[in-house]
Amino acid sequence: MDLKFAHGVMIIVIMSASMFSVSMANKDWSFGFNYTDWWSRFGNHPQNKTQQQPREILVGGSQHWHFGYNYSDWAIKNAPFYLNDTLVFKYDAPNATTFPHSVYMFKSYGSFLKCDIKKAKMLASPMQGGGEGFKFVLKRWQPHFFACGERNGFHCKNGTMNFAVMPMFHPFWKWP
Repeated sequence: MDLKFAHGVMIIVIMSASMFSVSMANKDWSFGFNYTDWWSRFGNHPQNKTQQQPREILVGGSQHWHFGYNYSDWAIKNAPFYLNDTLVFKYDAPNATTFPHSVYMFKSYGSFLKCDIKKAKMLASPMQGGGEGFKFVLKRWQPHFFACGERNGFHCKNGTMNFAVMPMFHPFWKWP
C-alpha cells in the first residue's frame, strides 16, 4: 500500500513539475496570469493593415513572362497568394526577335497537366502583355491554372511556361 501511495505521489510531483516548466516557458507571465492569450479569446486581434491589403504580383519577377523560365518554381517561392491579389503578366509584343506569348487559364488540373490548350480559355492575347502588362485578380477561392498557349501549347509543354496558384483567405490577425 505504501508503495502505491509513493508511486502516486511521485507521478503527481512529476506532472506538476512538467506543467510548471511548460507554463514558465511563456515569458509574458505577470503576477500568475498569462496576458498573452487574454485578448485573442475575445476577438480583439491586432490588425496588420499592410498584410490585409491585396498585392500586385509580377509573374516571374524581373524575368517577366518568357519562354524557358520555370514558373511553377517561381509560384512555389512566391506563395502564399491571397484572394484579391493581382497577378501581372508582362511580356513583349511579338516582333522579329521574340516569340509571341499569351495567357491561358485551364478549367481542370488534368488539362493543365496535359497542356491541352483546346480546353483552356485565353485571358490575354500576345498584344496585351506590353506596357503595364495584363492583370488578373484572384477573386475565387479555387485553384487557378495558367499557361502560355502559343504554338498550340508548345511553350506550356516544353518551356515550363505554366503554373498553378491556390489563393488563401487573409488571416484575421498578425501572421508571422
